[in-house]
Amino acid sequence: MVGSIEVKSGNSVYSNGSVHNHNGPEEKLDELRHILGKSDGDLLRIVCVGAGAWGSVFAALLQDSYGQFRDKVQIRIWRRSGRAVDRATAEHLFEVINSREDVLRRLIRRCAYLKYVEARLGDRTLYADEILKDGFCLNMIDTPFCPLKVVTNLQEAVWDADLVINGLPSTETREVFKEISKYWKERLTVPIIISLAKGIEAELDPVPHIITPTQMINRATGVPVENILYLGGPNIASEIYNKEYANARICGSEKWRKPLAKFLRQPHFIVWDNSDLVTHEVMGGLKNVYAIGAGMVAALTNESATSKSVYFAHCTSEMIFITYLLTEEPERLAGPLLADTYVTLLKGRNAWYGQMIAKGELSLDMGDSISGKGTIQGVSAVEAFYELLSQSSLNVLHPGDNKPVAPVELCPILKTLYRILIKREQGPMAILQALRDENLNDPRDRIEIAQSHAFYRPSLLGQP
Repeated sequence: MVGSIEVKSGNSVYSNGSVHNHNGPEEKLDELRHILGKSDGDLLRIVCVGAGAWGSVFAALLQDSYGQFRDKVQIRIWRRSGRAVDRATAEHLFEVINSREDVLRRLIRRCAYLKYVEARLGDRTLYADEILKDGFCLNMIDTPFCPLKVVTNLQEAVWDADLVINGLPSTETREVFKEISKYWKERLTVPIIISLAKGIEAELDPVPHIITPTQMINRATGVPVENILYLGGPNIASEIYNKEYANARICGSEKWRKPLAKFLRQPHFIVWDNSDLVTHEVMGGLKNVYAIGAGMVAALTNESATSKSVYFAHCTSEMIFITYLLTEEPERLAGPLLADTYVTLLKGRNAWYGQMIAKGELSLDMGDSISGKGTIQGVSAVEAFYELLSQSSLNVLHPGDNKPVAPVELCPILKTLYRILIKREQGPMAILQALRDENLNDPRDRIEIAQSHAFYRPSLLGQP
């Protein structure tokens, strides 16, 4: 957990990133503008790149909080054009609109309602960027939000942006930011980037190590690491927009994380700050791996609480074991990791994906980008973690055989998910077979192994 740091400033007290004052949105906006050296008449330009559920909600939260100050800030969102809304989704969208009087009145007032009537009848094709302008995300149709300013030209969106939010899946981050780097070659100022992506990639040369979205952005654009931050936490996008109480943590350099934590904080969305950027980012990807397995177990056991608790015991012990490999002080991450895992198992897209695969309602051949849900980032994370932890250069001592083995050999759930999702050698039932294996070690043993050995491998996160 984050250590307590207090700095008094006037009547305000900063503690763990919390600010005990009652600054209104305009005051917070003015404060960030001042830090960025903005003069009167010079807009603070914020753009969210990517319009998945979390990226769209994040942009909408900013729009709700600061969009009224048009002479001080410009908030926009970029998404690719040309993505058609299928007929079934258009019909469902029409039902959502008509169930919400406030949304219905807003569309009628904007002279936009008729196109949704025509789409329901099949007389018109809607597009994802078109409905986003009216406050609808293709991956979150049931949660209308405020209208957004949508840009489909990437160069127009980012070339002069001061604050860029990465709302892309980790699997698309490198490609899009390589394109963005072309538009920033002549920039005189360095933008600030906040990445929301939870996912990782593996690189095996020259030594096995993890690549995170913030590292991808740094490599693609040359923007200094100091100006790239990660924001994550145990939350569901739709619930945050509906003002369920939530918290998140922004990680990165002190220069930017503290003022940004204050800027992003809202009464129902508390933002703390932490210096440990990469490890928090990796943990955000790790929990997606085990969420898929949890969904499979739930579906295959008819939501048996007993079976799910057995799975939870084993998967959390594996996550803790892996955490000991990744960081010198793993106990600092236990709370955030378990909280993020818990909410993902309850209502995340990765757990849902595991359920649908186990029920046969989705096929692995459909890929990991699912209509109405977006990218299932746990699939690529399964492959990345398996590849990394199967490298002999990371060998640890097996307690039973008393011989060196790759770390993945002590992670049976991860191995099974790899065989199901990536190699496709086994079906979803294999996850139950793994849990019922009488040779499976007590989950506590795995944690004790990690605690009693010098497991930390700084090379995994690119540390010397």
